[in-house]
Amino acid sequence: MNPVSYSPNAVIGTDQRVLGGRDLFSLWFSLGVGLMVLQTGALLAPGLGLAQGLLAIVLGTLVGVLLLASAGTVGTDTGLSAMAALRQSLGRHGAALPALLNLLQLVGWGAFEIIVMRDAASLLGAKAFGEHSVLAQPLAWTLLFGALVTWLAVAGPLTFVRRVLRKWGIWLLLAACLWLTGNLLYRADLHTLWQQGGDGSLPLAVGFDIAIAMPLSWLPLIADYSRFGRSARSTFGGTALGFFFGNLWLMGLGVAYTLAFAPSGEANALLLALAGAGLGVPLLLILLDESENAFADIHSAAVSVGLLAKLAVRHLALGIGVLCTLIAAFAPLAQYQNFLLLIGSVFAPLFGVVLVDHFMLRRRQAGEALRAFGWPALLAWAGGVATYQVLANVYPDVGATLPSLLLAGVLYALLGRAFNRAPAPARV
Repeated sequence: MNPVSYSPNAVIGTDQRVLGGRDLFSLWFSLGVGLMVLQTGALLAPGLGLAQGLLAIVLGTLVGVLLLASAGTVGTDTGLSAMAALRQSLGRHGAALPALLNLLQLVGWGAFEIIVMRDAASLLGAKAFGEHSVLAQPLAWTLLFGALVTWLAVAGPLTFVRRVLRKWGIWLLLAACLWLTGNLLYRADLHTLWQQGGDGSLPLAVGFDIAIAMPLSWLPLIADYSRFGRSARSTFGGTALGFFFGNLWLMGLGVAYTLAFAPSGEANALLLALAGAGLGVPLLLILLDESENAFADIHSAAVSVGLLAKLAVRHLALGIGVLCTLIAAFAPLAQYQNFLLLIGSVFAPLFGVVLVDHFMLRRRQAGEALRAFGWPALLAWAGGVATYQVLANVYPDVGATLPSLLLAGVLYALLGRAFNRAPAPARV
């Protein structure tokens, strides 16, 4: 596969806008499926039970994918990467801050994805060949998965989506999901589980906040891929449907498998339950699919660096892939996870600003970032971040993600119209 060279700052030309609705459905269905999605479902299981857990997932995923697909439309309308498109709202220099934060979180999440794959592969290797076999060693899997996702990121999104995912990856993934679903229906007493409620340790509003966080976590990345879309309509439809079905399916399986086979809710207990289905083959296929999430993290991290340093994406992807692999192999990440979640909390209100700017104020028209700083957008963003932190720390049962996004959008609608008005025509 030959990597395609392009600048993260440049507008994608019509000759490279080749991804249709089916391509984007395949991509976002795949990104909505993964081990971390299953484990997120496991978090909901004890507190909400099956019925309320599925309700939180349906509502959170539905609202989240509508926002995600709308952000994807920004990339298709403008032809710009996610961080480059922020310049239209935040200004030339104002967009540097979210680009830097995006780089930090993506490097960390790229390392986490490698760790998740490594742990699952090591468990499968130990189960099949014994704890002392080569296939049970975490370091070997870390290096293998690190090399795989780096290669995918260097190849680029066009090569990955059209030559790998669409041809065979999506079909293997569907087979794995169907296999796990059939195993659940055959072995579990879902009727009894449906009648049982949760233990009340997790309010429904917080479950909704956890579920909506999954699609919204992709907001800082989506335009990096949707800018290659043929039309805004196919981008919106393919993204929304693909991620909705993938995320709903796998997160729902995470809730059901945890309640049926791993009531402790621990990640290893869930992995062991999944490994017992179909000799571990479905888990292995989903494990391979997890590489696509790490690919997206590394590729978009390279795009963010390219926005700041103006270097070729494929060269940056190589360096960032190596960095993520080294972090996964050697760095203690227990405390870093909280830092990553703190950084990630800034992006929900940021895209409340971006969506209002693109759809309401600019009316889907791209423009040049002439100002160094877009102060109305920066102030609205800061207000949204402050709202998120207050709600998350003082009123945790309310949920913080959606309110902070909506408030930031409303603030920018008011400030943007007040400070960005065109001068009145001169009287004759």
